[in-house]
Amino acid sequence: MDFLKSVGPDWARLIERVGPCRHDPKAAREPYEALVRSIAYQQLTARAGDAIIGRLKTSLGGHGFPSPKQLADADPDALRACGFSAAKAATIQAIAGAALSGFVPGRDAAAAMEDEALIDRLTAIRGIGRWTVEMLLIYSLERLDVLPADDFGAREGYRLLKALPAPPTARALRGIASAWAPHRTVATWYLWRIPRDRAPAGT
Repeated sequence: MDFLKSVGPDWARLIERVGPCRHDPKAAREPYEALVRSIAYQQLTARAGDAIIGRLKTSLGGHGFPSPKQLADADPDALRACGFSAAKAATIQAIAGAALSGFVPGRDAAAAMEDEALIDRLTAIRGIGRWTVEMLLIYSLERLDVLPADDFGAREGYRLLKALPAPPTARALRGIASAWAPHRTVATWYLWRIPRDRAPAGT
């Protein structure tokens, strides 16, 4: 990524070390499904999240992803049996209800909205935070200039990139990342790779 390489030698070393960006958005997913999946995977490993989604499909969707109505009408105990906490079960049912009412827009309508407008709208749903909508922007709407500054992996990645004693705050990272526009999604993808390496890119 030539633009990010030009930001500084540490970025150039990181990109050389990691290789080409293999960001893999899931553009076919509707915002409703993307939001439910984000909630399912929060604070869990990918494997645990996959298992919960698999059980949800089997329980409600006949192996397909359940419709908003199926999810809204589900018994909370059935959702708990899939592996959702009580709080997560309440949130995904709130998402389903909002999808049924049209408050959660379809993909075409969401694609026409500005990032902040969509964030403001969807964070009004119980249990939905900014990070969840940012994952929707990155993975379902394929936005290339999104920085999830509250994401610990992104902040920790920057700490390792710069060999800092502590990660920057979300506010500080937003300011720093202005230099990465309009490629902040790609920059985030590279920052997420650093904690897996467990060492600064320049070592």
